[in-house]
Order: sequence, then C-alpha cells, then structure tokens
Amino acid sequence: MKVELLDIIYQQWFRGKRSVAQTQMLQSMVSLLLSMQEQLQAIEEQMQRLAEAFPEVELLKSIPGVGDKLAATIVSEIGDAQQFDDPKQLVAFAGLDPGVHSSGQFVATSNRITKRGSKRLRRALYLAVQCGLRRGTNPKLKGYYDKKRQEGKPYKVTVIACANKLLHHIYAILRKGQPYQT
Repeated sequence: MKVELLDIIYQQWFRGKRSVAQTQMLQSMVSLLLSMQEQLQAIEEQMQRLAEAFPEVELLKSIPGVGDKLAATIVSEIGDAQQFDDPKQLVAFAGLDPGVHSSGQFVATSNRITKRGSKRLRRALYLAVQCGLRRGTNPKLKGYYDKKRQEGKPYKVTVIACANKLLHHIYAILRKGQPYQT
C-alpha cells in the first residue's frame, strides 16, 4: 500500500505545477494515512487474539454468513446469554422487538421495531443476515426470507424479521453450547 501511494505521488503529483507547501502537505497526509492503517491493523490483530479466548465466538462462526468480526461483535454485545430467561428478552435487548402504538381506540396499523437496545448488536445482526442471504449461504435464513418476501413484505422489514430469527438461533446456540445445525 505504501509503495502504491508513493508511486501515485511521484507519477501524478509532480506532473503539474505544485508548490512546495502543497507537496509537503500531501506527504504529511500520506504519512498520516499509513500510520492510521498500521494502528488499525494492530487493533484488528488484538481483537482477533481476544476473540480466540472466547469459545462462544467459535460457536457463532458456525452460522453461515457470520465471520470472525461479526461473531466477536455479537458475543461482546450480548455478553453472557444466561442472563436472558428466553429469546424474547434477548430480542428486546437488541431493540428488534416490535413497538405497539395505540391510544384509546386508536390502534396503529404498522408496528416498527423499538430500537431501544444495542445499536451495535442490531447492526451486526443486520450484516450477518445480509451475508447469510448473499448467494444463499444460509439456507434456513434464505427460506424464511423468501417466504416473507412472497407474503409481500418490503426488503428491510424482511431482513429485520430474519435478524430476529437469527437472534433466536444465536440464543439457542449460546445457551446449549452447540454449533449451528444446517
């Protein structure tokens, strides 16, 4: 990466008229970018080492579409699955439970998710569903997705329903200590 950036600087930058200040600023920015990339690499390596210490991460990696980073994120956000008595509590913790809006005789026709829980967990689940649906990686999730789409549900509503279902699977995996069954 460093060599490519320097090649771009020498090939493209110096063709036109550039002041010394502009050249110095560009070199400083490239240096800063390379330093940030090195720091990011070190952080990712540290995350990988920490994730290997948790057996739950390996269990969640057995789910098609869930890799190292998503599994580590989900485990870190959920914590101990034993703190939840049933999967509905975990769904509420994630903020994926439907919020019912009614007052007196008014009953809302559309129910949205509450979003009261962990937004990082919701995002990780959303990404896990999208990865599981891509190219049919997760057949159980793909079947459920297709069923909901045939019912006429919009894409995002269906993906959130799949995230809810995936969270139920995750709850069972963490409580039983057994990998995902395809």
